[in-house]
Amino acid sequence: MMTLQNTFPTLTAQEAVAFIPHGATVAFSGFSPAGSAKEVPLAIAGHARREHAQGRPYQIRVLTGASSGRCIDEELAGAEAISWRAPYQGGKSLRRQINAQQTEYVDMHLSHVPQMAAWGFFGKIDLAVVEATEITSDGRVYLTSSIGASPTYLKFAERVIIELNRSHSPRLRELADIIVLPPPPHRNPIPVHDPMTRIGVPYAVVDPKKVLGVVETDSCDDVEAFSVVNDDVARIGQHVAEFLLQEWASGRIPKDFLPLQSGVGNIANALMAALGDCTDLPAFWMYSEVFQDALVTLMESGRLLGASATSLTVTTPRLKHLIDNLDFFGSRIVLRPQEISNHPGIIRRLGVISMNTALEADIYGNVNSSHVYGMDIVNGIGGSGEFTRNGYLSLFMTPSTAKGGHISAIVPMCPHIDNNEHSVQVLVTEQGLADLRGLGPVQRARLIIDKCAHPAYRDYLHAYLAEARTGHIRHDLARCFELHRNLLEKGTMRPEGGV
Repeated sequence: MMTLQNTFPTLTAQEAVAFIPHGATVAFSGFSPAGSAKEVPLAIAGHARREHAQGRPYQIRVLTGASSGRCIDEELAGAEAISWRAPYQGGKSLRRQINAQQTEYVDMHLSHVPQMAAWGFFGKIDLAVVEATEITSDGRVYLTSSIGASPTYLKFAERVIIELNRSHSPRLRELADIIVLPPPPHRNPIPVHDPMTRIGVPYAVVDPKKVLGVVETDSCDDVEAFSVVNDDVARIGQHVAEFLLQEWASGRIPKDFLPLQSGVGNIANALMAALGDCTDLPAFWMYSEVFQDALVTLMESGRLLGASATSLTVTTPRLKHLIDNLDFFGSRIVLRPQEISNHPGIIRRLGVISMNTALEADIYGNVNSSHVYGMDIVNGIGGSGEFTRNGYLSLFMTPSTAKGGHISAIVPMCPHIDNNEHSVQVLVTEQGLADLRGLGPVQRARLIIDKCAHPAYRDYLHAYLAEARTGHIRHDLARCFELHRNLLEKGTMRPEGGV
């Protein structure tokens, strides 16, 4: 292995900041906290605070693969150093700034990001800061725990800084399968014919002349542990498992089953554990975005045969266990760029069963995954739209209530819609499961209310449907957001003032 200091200059994080002026567009590696840049964002945050203390403006435009770690979405936002952000975010401070219109936010389908960056839709990318385990003199960059959009950023950024992270094993390259698609209209079909097909190489590529230097780090990914599964989440998992088993037994899912996709977070992690426990289902493959904690156990038990993703969004102990046993896991996990992991054509071809989390759904099956009251962003749409629109089966899951019953996840009309009724096939809460396939609007509404709504809200929702103006879709435009108005004005959705 080469000595990096003899090839590219070694920089401190503070020295790296000298290359990042106010107003620059900076693309950071990372898809979730996995593989995200760490030292340089912290140094940028410190520089921003010093500049602001002197009365000078300092903010940058921030691109990543998806959400990112504390060092980007929280520390940079806490220093008021982000003027613009895309394509997804997950920080509390940044969320407040976006909702206060202090930071401009572009919420996007994640597979679209590389092409939009390559074609300049975001403007010039001044600098890419990418975490790696190694960079060679001819520009091969071996990424860490995520691929995301890093290959595209390395190719199209004006200049590049590599964060060389010694906390990550060089063996992570064994999981990587990297390809950067040529521009349209000269693209061939992407030859991914099953979840484990490899079509690329284990490294990204950068022009060595663009590399300003290497910043050495030794920082773990800050992936948070998942909360303990509660009864409602366990019941959601049970409903999904029973539904898939029924579909498989009836022949509507092929005998050798279909690849699964699950979103990010506690519900998705618990769902995969529940499917693993349902031993009446055959062992399965995954074609998804993230590889989460529960999948490590499922893979070792033989329930999960293999997984394609774009990031290892696992906690530090799980990542260490995975690396320590890479002789086992290495042939069973593939990490791809997000334009491949989330590509609609591949999802459609493989017949992926998509399972994602909703904030709320309306009585006709429209789903809001991203905004409270239709106004305040939570995180973003992420990859849910790509899998939902193109999946063989498309499920959305949510507890039927939140905040001690004061919020209903089933409402007359969603004030913001990320995935509409034409794409959402199944809704699931702890109350039950509504299979919406082949049903007209009023049939869907009655089924969703009866199967998915909390009993405390069912009478209200049935009355709304009965009293609404008749049409192909029945709505009362004077009352359709009454529950949301009640929440804003009274702190509860219930017209009576509480559940």
